[in-house]
Amino acid sequence: MKVLIVEDEQIAQELLKGFLEAYDAVWQVAANGVQGVAAFKEALAGGEPFDLILLDIMMPQMDGQQALREIRHFEAEQGIGGTDMVKIAMVTALSDAKSVMEALVKGSCEAYLTKPVYPQQLHRVLVDFGLVESE
Repeated sequence: MKVLIVEDEQIAQELLKGFLEAYDAVWQVAANGVQGVAAFKEALAGGEPFDLILLDIMMPQMDGQQALREIRHFEAEQGIGGTDMVKIAMVTALSDAKSVMEALVKGSCEAYLTKPVYPQQLHRVLVDFGLVESE
């Protein structure tokens, strides 16, 4: 499983990487939305796309909502749709209804995790996405 962690807080990056170690996942970290979108495009162009993006909402330069829209727009331009689209889970401290609706409905992400994220929550998302087997 190849995962892109787009998160500006180093502690959150380390926590997510630690959780992913249990799955032998390969990960890459981007510190903001600009870097995240660039990493996504580079991996796709190189024929080694990410299976999952864990995308924070509140970040400098480009927030997660904008990064999500840009990723989905780029996929559409490339003719990528349906189950071929990268799985995206928003990971954020924001839990208000507006942020949830924007990410899930307008941005077309598949899951929303509220910080602090626990291993069981991430496991459930990985199972729901079909990236790991249920225990």
